[in-house]
Amino acid sequence: MRWLVGWSSIAASFGTAGRVSGQGPGHGPGGYGPGGAPLHGGIADAAHAADPGADAERTVHPVGAQLLWGDPDPLWAVGDWRPDEIRTVTADPSDPFTRLAVLGCCGATDAELRRALYAARGGALRHLTQWSGSYTAVVQAGRRITVVGDLAGARPVFYTPWASGTAYATAALPLADLIEAQLDIGHLAALLACPDSPEALGDGTPYAGVRRIPPGHALILREGSREITGYEQVASLAVAAPESDADRAVEGVREALVDAVRARLTAPRHAPDIPPPYDPGPVPGMGPADRRAARGAPAPGVGADLSGGSASATLALLAAGLPGAPGSLTSPAGARLLAVTFNDLATPQGREDEMERARAIAADPRLHHVVVAAAAEALPYTDLDGPLTDEPGPSLVFAARERRRLAAGAADHFTGHGARQVLDAHPARMADLLMDRRRRHLLRPVAALARSASAAGAAGESLLVPLTVYSAARRLARTTYRAGMEAAAARLREGGATERSSRSSGPVDASLAALTWSRPGPAAGWLTGEALAEVSIRLSAAAGRPPLSLRPGEARARSVLARQAADHRVFEQAVEVRSQRLHAPFLDNQVVRAARALPESLRVQPGARAEILRSVLYSAGVRELPPGWGATAHTPNETATRLGLRAALGDLLDLFAAPLLADAGLIEARVVRQALLDAAEGRPVPLDGLAELVSMELWLHRLLARRGTCWTGTSAARRRAVPEGVPVHRPALS
Repeated sequence: MRWLVGWSSIAASFGTAGRVSGQGPGHGPGGYGPGGAPLHGGIADAAHAADPGADAERTVHPVGAQLLWGDPDPLWAVGDWRPDEIRTVTADPSDPFTRLAVLGCCGATDAELRRALYAARGGALRHLTQWSGSYTAVVQAGRRITVVGDLAGARPVFYTPWASGTAYATAALPLADLIEAQLDIGHLAALLACPDSPEALGDGTPYAGVRRIPPGHALILREGSREITGYEQVASLAVAAPESDADRAVEGVREALVDAVRARLTAPRHAPDIPPPYDPGPVPGMGPADRRAARGAPAPGVGADLSGGSASATLALLAAGLPGAPGSLTSPAGARLLAVTFNDLATPQGREDEMERARAIAADPRLHHVVVAAAAEALPYTDLDGPLTDEPGPSLVFAARERRRLAAGAADHFTGHGARQVLDAHPARMADLLMDRRRRHLLRPVAALARSASAAGAAGESLLVPLTVYSAARRLARTTYRAGMEAAAARLREGGATERSSRSSGPVDASLAALTWSRPGPAAGWLTGEALAEVSIRLSAAAGRPPLSLRPGEARARSVLARQAADHRVFEQAVEVRSQRLHAPFLDNQVVRAARALPESLRVQPGARAEILRSVLYSAGVRELPPGWGATAHTPNETATRLGLRAALGDLLDLFAAPLLADAGLIEARVVRQALLDAAEGRPVPLDGLAELVSMELWLHRLLARRGTCWTGTSAARRRAVPEGVPVHRPALS
């Protein structure tokens, strides 16, 4: 896991590595010595014998960190960062305390970074978010520190009070170690009950005392005092602005996507470190690529997922078609891009069309196609051992399956995660159209839902779908934010979250359920009444705080995107392959910003995402696509999930024999065990809700089994998060 960490305090020296030395006679103000020479201090300057920083072993600093800059507000980078992923610039060599650090993949030149530093010094933070790529920017201007988060939330920023100031990081666990934080049981309950509702989650994390800045905001520290400010314009009124031109908006998406892919292709290439055992030589029936994949090492160069869906295919074709060498380090320009397709042999039925589309796309001579085939050994819920992630996420139960696929990929690997949330229209946007009196734009999406209900065999019900959907959208358009939050809180208190449908939810049911300000998550039905009551209190309190947008469609779309970005971040950590970088261009700032300019009337139309990506490829020179391209993928694969549950049922029942979630008062063990049995036997059970429960239980076990810490260099006891374990819940006496 890669992260950066720093802090700012009222005092220039407060007993940490990176403190300012010698504020006595003969030293100038602001940390400068005689003649304006900067003072030394901290671990980076511990070689100076007379420097108090020589006693660095008594100070607190991150394990395995490299110091980017020192006193008085130090900043470290921790983890296996590549050299080109860390860039620092200064405004003027004579002013070393006005500087900018950019960590990640950033397509800006040094001159552009320096111009943005001048603008950010004056308060124009948006300039730090306009480059292609995915990165975190930190600006120091004297004693003012500014840390800028991204628009989606894939690169979050966390902070906590510490040492008469504020410590910040791009991971929550290091800050939890620093303050020895206990678990925030209320946040875990909200994460299970309402994962798509930021009103319930707030700015909290699983660790008490560690906070998160919202997407699209920046953390500003002035000598320890903190301020959170937004850098993106948000229309908070219920009156819509004039609708943008659809052609220009699609062109903006194309330019943003191409720039995002180009930023990855123009970055320096890296050969993966080959961990032992090394290649033993020829093996019958295995080529060099097969032997490398079996060792879990990615191929050099650039690769991409090729699942047959429109998002991954767009990235693969764009990366293969742009100038450069997407192949290996020594290949000439025009080398083929590695395209990876996963073939689930355990459940081949139902995905034949996707596999056929992937093969047709891979026929492009610029692509080298690799099919990773696996059967029962790659089912969900198999091999539940894995690394500790920063936060819990449902991807933990699928990590081994995804890691097998990514191990056959390249050192820089594109994935289409986030395309659905960025480009598609949330069903609640139909309420926004009604608020703007654009009823005619609802005809096609409502007709498509009616056709889907008719295709599912409910021909009689399909006649009522248009009226039902229109009534739900009209009801949401007339429901204020406060009323919507209070209704959601009342639903949790009254047990409405436990209601389940006896049949699988189709597109119509999913759309109707999404036409609300807040709705319970799939795991809410298994939570205890006390846990649901606590989440309802959070929603009731949020009803008095105005949201970023009073338009329900826009607000729900932002919250769903933030949830997807958070899940993708956990996914990256859970499936991490040594020397590999996963790239999700659809979550980049510029792509998200360009997609938000798409008119709502275009978004809500059936197949809008496929048409937008088709236009992107057409402008890039890709004119021929296989039949059925852009069809909705059948995800998640319910058959594979049930097979995995059935195969791992014994281990899962042992996991929930004495679950930590029950100790915390969030669930009852017998209820979850019965749900696991029902799911394995094929009864209708929310499978995604079970994945969230199992993932959180796994995460808690990994967190408590951990013995290490992110900090060292202190004579005090080792700092570690959750030092006392999960607090045992004692039910109130009746």
